[in-house]
Amino acid sequence: MRIAATLSVCLLSLSFTVSAIPSAIPTGVTYYDPARAWNGYVVIPGSDNQTHLIDMTGKEVHRWAYEGFPSWPIPTDRVNGQRGHLLVQLERQKDLDKEASPGNGMVNASVAEVDWNGAVQWQYGSQQQPVHQHHEIQRLADGNTLVLGAALRQLPGYNYRIIDNTLEEVSPQGEKLWSWSVADHLNELGFSDAQLAMIRDSQDADFLHMNTAAPLGPNPWFDKGDPRFAPDNILFNSRNGNVAVIVDRQTGKVVWRIGPDYPALKLDTPLPRPLDQLIGEHDVHMIGPGLPGAGNILIFDNQGNAGFPPSRQGFFSASRVIEVNPQTQQIVWEYTGEKSGQSISTFYSAYISNAQRLPNGNTLINEGQSGRLFQVTPQGEIVWEYVSPFYGKAMPRDHYRGNTVYRAYMVDYRWAPEGTAHSEKAVTADCSRYPALPGCPALTSAP
Repeated sequence: MRIAATLSVCLLSLSFTVSAIPSAIPTGVTYYDPARAWNGYVVIPGSDNQTHLIDMTGKEVHRWAYEGFPSWPIPTDRVNGQRGHLLVQLERQKDLDKEASPGNGMVNASVAEVDWNGAVQWQYGSQQQPVHQHHEIQRLADGNTLVLGAALRQLPGYNYRIIDNTLEEVSPQGEKLWSWSVADHLNELGFSDAQLAMIRDSQDADFLHMNTAAPLGPNPWFDKGDPRFAPDNILFNSRNGNVAVIVDRQTGKVVWRIGPDYPALKLDTPLPRPLDQLIGEHDVHMIGPGLPGAGNILIFDNQGNAGFPPSRQGFFSASRVIEVNPQTQQIVWEYTGEKSGQSISTFYSAYISNAQRLPNGNTLINEGQSGRLFQVTPQGEIVWEYVSPFYGKAMPRDHYRGNTVYRAYMVDYRWAPEGTAHSEKAVTADCSRYPALPGCPALTSAP
């Protein structure tokens, strides 16, 4: 079933002792070149139900006793200059519907803003009036909060309840100022009649599984007169549908779209080239002003299992990160495992994951399935690599523990309170044990 294919797309978990996990996989920072990396802190919602702040050497410098889907670091200019504030999940709902899973958000009851010390500064939702937030929550520049939520709903023609994905803009006082429902706009997502019939027949309540809802923000396309890219319009992505759209904040209409169908291209087609098949993509967002590539759209293309019908994958299971010009819909930059001189199959996460463009042109990549974070130069050279040591369970009934990381964000040192410790000591790869790590000599063929 497609519900199983979604793989409970989430890292939420129970706390337990990290040292109890036997593993041959190194954790912490495996390689770090301070001169070529963009240096700052990394916010990690760990699989231990807590949020961690690490420095570039992998040392934990702070911890909040809250999970996040994601834990979102609030820019200081949106909290009156206060440092170290997060948006997090406050509590899970005690009484769950049968459709509920961590990946669809139906287990979540409330969200909150917490300060550096973990004190709740703002809350939305409760056990009595649950807010099923999932995959996205952001504090807007005007002080309101954008929440991607879920709600059970019966649609005409469906013989089961679906999980509708909703957008809500909420005031600091908890007043809902604007809302939008994807179920009311299914006919604007580009699906054919045959695909819509396949969706109805799937019996998957979470058939679209939206996983990104991000305001575009200031961008050159709008500045040049293209109204589709108004800064307050919302970029909205469906993991299961292989489709992303821009929702006009004023009219509620879909004004821009990629997918669900893409052209077939040869793998060696040079850049820039038309956008080809996305599969199960995550973290579709516009690169912000002042960053290299501003106005382009950055996508973690999982190449997992998604689509109606399921999209055909390549011979190797391999993910990629792509940067797309939204007007021409061409790929202008991409990262694959091969860009780092490794096999293409060495970079893969079938679900979750994200990418973030950094001020010096590097890109932070979170290969969430394996809890591996790394930073690459524009040429694809790895200059920092870290594997999360924070293990836990997605649900109490699970028989395994993992170190998945749903999303990770880098922040400037000035985001944390003054005096917060950090180090920029280089870390050399252990080439004798892990010869494929960055910084190790190139492997030679056996005689």
